[in-house]
Amino acid sequence: MIQSRIVLHFPGFEPLEAEAHRQRYKRSAAQASAVWQTQFDVGDLFVDGQGAHFPVHADVAGQATRSDIHIFDHNDLISAMRAEPVWMQIGKGFKAGFDVVRQGGAWGYFRHAWRFGLFFLFPFLFLAAGLTLAVNIAAIPSAFELSSWWFLLALPAGYFVFRHGVIPFSDRYHVMHLLADWRLAVAVAENRREVDAFIERAAEEAGAALEGPADEILVTSHSMGANFAISVIARLLEKAPGALKGRRLVFVTLGGAALQCSLLSSASVLRQRIGALARRPSVDWFDIQCLTDPIHLYKCDTVALSGHADAPQPKLVFIRFKHAMSPERYEKNRRDFLRMHRQYVLGPDQPSGFDFTLMTAGPLPAKSFEGLDSTRAPVIHPMS
Repeated sequence: MIQSRIVLHFPGFEPLEAEAHRQRYKRSAAQASAVWQTQFDVGDLFVDGQGAHFPVHADVAGQATRSDIHIFDHNDLISAMRAEPVWMQIGKGFKAGFDVVRQGGAWGYFRHAWRFGLFFLFPFLFLAAGLTLAVNIAAIPSAFELSSWWFLLALPAGYFVFRHGVIPFSDRYHVMHLLADWRLAVAVAENRREVDAFIERAAEEAGAALEGPADEILVTSHSMGANFAISVIARLLEKAPGALKGRRLVFVTLGGAALQCSLLSSASVLRQRIGALARRPSVDWFDIQCLTDPIHLYKCDTVALSGHADAPQPKLVFIRFKHAMSPERYEKNRRDFLRMHRQYVLGPDQPSGFDFTLMTAGPLPAKSFEGLDSTRAPVIHPMS
């Protein structure tokens, strides 16, 4: 049983700062407390040389556990992209989509996980359809051979429909957010200056966090966060090979999207770091995936497809969200692919084989979840 734990968590591509992630964790922990008939007390957020972190005190089956959860969000990168004018976001988003195609990423998505390929196409097809509608409205005078004076009405009408109709409607499907996601994917693959700066700063903070004593060191990442988790931990071990001080590190990716970036031809640094982390003897890496989540490359081996087929491969662990959610909540949300994609880090309605709060703050060793059965709740033995 674990009495103390250090958790380094790398969230997915969401416009949330560290405090917002802490608040969501607290809500999920409240749900987990009810499900597991225990108590998870989430403390306040601290920001210091170890980055942003907060304590969680758990009392499960008579076993007290303290977990220090460090949040390495990339909200600043997201906010900078979303603060730009709409037309600039669209232009840069389409350029990023072209770069993904040019660098072979799109071909890799459809080859290995066609649903992720459709996810890639979605925002571009949505906006292309909207632009086509706007152009057709603007071209009505030509289509009906009307006087050119009609363009004074048709052109503004086409613009108005797109800017004040299509764009607001697209928010329902997070289209502009997805464009930014693909822009960041290309930036990560190319290891651009702003990405490299984030990785260097996070590696320093992670190193400081690991200086404290703990029974277990756990690194978790969700979605796009897998790219940053891999890069930060690999960079930390490059700079300080003895950072683990003889301890083992459990590395868990949740709906990981490292292949979103590593399949791009420019991602040579990322692919090298994936291989280095996979070959690290003191790292236990497993990848939790779900069939009903289309925003990751289901049943794909991140390490092998990144060019390291000869390296130890992370174990693929499969779950079903419906096992942790109530039938009503599952039915309500299962067609919202972004909502379901976030379920990895959200609270449960009922016991199942996987729960993010239990894994990151409970007394069970995180590595025990490597052998989970999604239909069966883990057995938590009380202290003898």
